[in-house]
Amino acid sequence: MPQTTLPPFHLAFPVRDLAEARAFYGDLLGCPEGRSSNEWVDFNFFGHQIVTHLSPDECGGAQTSKVDDHNVPVRHFGAVLDMGAWEALAGKLQDAGTKFVIEPYVRFKGEVGEQATMFFMDPSGNALEFKAFKNIDSLFAK
Repeated sequence: MPQTTLPPFHLAFPVRDLAEARAFYGDLLGCPEGRSSNEWVDFNFFGHQIVTHLSPDECGGAQTSKVDDHNVPVRHFGAVLDMGAWEALAGKLQDAGTKFVIEPYVRFKGEVGEQATMFFMDPSGNALEFKAFKNIDSLFAK
């Protein structure tokens, strides 16, 4: 049965420093901060709840997989934005001097699932992907 609204997801992951996490997720990505303690911080990640847990020993070490001639970090998360919001975020990240794992580009051009994508790491080595589809109806198309 199709849903008309998506329930928010919850994702918790390790970071090496909560001040870095606040600067990255709060200041750079613009995610409002929710509850917090000395050990974790909640953020509103485009309507979803992410929780950065202070756990430096669990950070880093991403494996990659080949997708469209790029080495994509296997463990990653992000958001699917509309094209205007994706372009604005890409510009903001570029202006901030973000080091991209995969620079913003359009993959699968002319195919079902054509999408703009970019990959980058947070300061703790967690990989993020943001994408936007030429046609959002192709999000799950085969």
